[in-house]
Amino acid sequence: MVDVGKWPIFTLISPQDTASIRKACVFGTSANEAIYVTDNDEVFVFGLNYSNCLGTGDNQSTLVPKKLEALCGKKIKSLSYGSGPHVLLSTEDGVVYAWGHNGYSQLGNGTTNQGIAPVQVCTNLLIKQVVEVACGSHHSMALAADGEVFAWGYNNCGQVGSGSTVNQPTPRKVTSCLHTKRVVGIACGQTSSMAVLDSGEVYGWGYNGNGQLGLGNNGNQLTPVRVAALQNVCVNQIVCGYAHTLALTDEGLLYAWGANTYGQLGTGSKNNLLSPTPIMVEKERVIEIAACHSAHTSAAKTQGGHVYMWGQCRGQSVVLPHLTHFSCTDDVFACFATPAVSWRLLSVEHEDFLTVADSLKKEFDSPETADLKFRIDGKYIHVHKAVLKIRCEHFRSMFQSYWNEDMKEVIEIDQFSYPVYRAFLQYLYTDTVDLPPEDAIGLLDLATSYCENRLKRLCQHIIKRGITVENAFSLFSAAVRYDAEMTHTLLIITVAKKTLLKRLMETHIKWIKQSRAFYIVTAEDCCKLY
Repeated sequence: MVDVGKWPIFTLISPQDTASIRKACVFGTSANEAIYVTDNDEVFVFGLNYSNCLGTGDNQSTLVPKKLEALCGKKIKSLSYGSGPHVLLSTEDGVVYAWGHNGYSQLGNGTTNQGIAPVQVCTNLLIKQVVEVACGSHHSMALAADGEVFAWGYNNCGQVGSGSTVNQPTPRKVTSCLHTKRVVGIACGQTSSMAVLDSGEVYGWGYNGNGQLGLGNNGNQLTPVRVAALQNVCVNQIVCGYAHTLALTDEGLLYAWGANTYGQLGTGSKNNLLSPTPIMVEKERVIEIAACHSAHTSAAKTQGGHVYMWGQCRGQSVVLPHLTHFSCTDDVFACFATPAVSWRLLSVEHEDFLTVADSLKKEFDSPETADLKFRIDGKYIHVHKAVLKIRCEHFRSMFQSYWNEDMKEVIEIDQFSYPVYRAFLQYLYTDTVDLPPEDAIGLLDLATSYCENRLKRLCQHIIKRGITVENAFSLFSAAVRYDAEMTHTLLIITVAKKTLLKRLMETHIKWIKQSRAFYIVTAEDCCKLY
């Protein structure tokens, strides 16, 4: 399942908003714009708003998601973006909307006026049910349910497929040799176009300077031309990078061709290829391929769930498919593409399925499934012996050496407070700690006693981050109460003036002398008190 949190831009919104996302797309020259659909089918956008590509009706950037009322309830099915930039989407009802940059009529409304808000693309598409849209840098395509393809916008290299290089202001049916054929998939490179037929045939048109059309030459094509090198295979999926193309057959074979400056073809070299060449032939069957015209990155997923990436990955050229730890191709683009855009409309459909980590979090302090209880300050905490044994050496040793199954399954704890011990047990289930600095000192003492080094570091971070002028003395008091290890390095008070240091010395000097050595740091000097 896709995790939108892997895209940096989604860290700008609240966890509550993130949890409501069902579909999303990240775009922009620096992956700094996003659109998402919530579980109640509301549509929001946020980010830079370059060329009005957020569609908010103004030219203002926003870090706070804004609702696109015109698209709410429309049930978005397909979405694509051009690096111009412009945005194109189709709904489940087959209606197409477009907005953003329009200098080459890529919005399909017959003008070159910039689109500041989503507007339905009507000309020639009004009676068509569009099932898929695709964008090049400044041209657009739409695939209808009946297999017809429409294209419009910038046409300097023939990417609209009209037989000329004149820009196309409104959607025009791509005919020529596609006239009587049924197209089932489309894709756009920066200035090229590709189509897959229901027969498995592949056609390409537009710019071909790097061989991205796969025709065995580098001449541009003003109308669709069949990729003859693939005539003996049946292609199910095709995707385009900036200037390279990938194709996947029904037998799980992967072919690549076009530009290869960054190794995006995965052949082991950086030589361009004018014709389709099989790659990953020694790997298991491929079930999905990924690329987008904004990047030089390629990815594939195999039947066994393995995800590979190659091409430009965080500035590095990876010339052979590299096995990742990801579970989906989307994560490759979130973490390694430049820019870190999404290669398709992300689906974040939530399921009832829980991961192992989620299940553990859910079962903490659950009386229904627990087989052990701790009693602290008269309160109970319900846990599972197996989890404690797996997660903590202290409990593993205790249970193996001393635990008797006939004993009463309640453990009394009197050396630590209830909040501290509960936080510790919860940490074993979640790997996280949520405590105020005062209690974190107690948890630090517990972590030291139980030899939990990672927990110690978490507590130290909480304490250092949480020290303020207001709570400094209470933290000192708590440290003395627990006699916590490393207290003298943790309790550091940073102030801008010497007055706090002077007040501290005047009012608490006797108390400080009775405790450990503490470092009290000002902006100008340091004093060590004993």
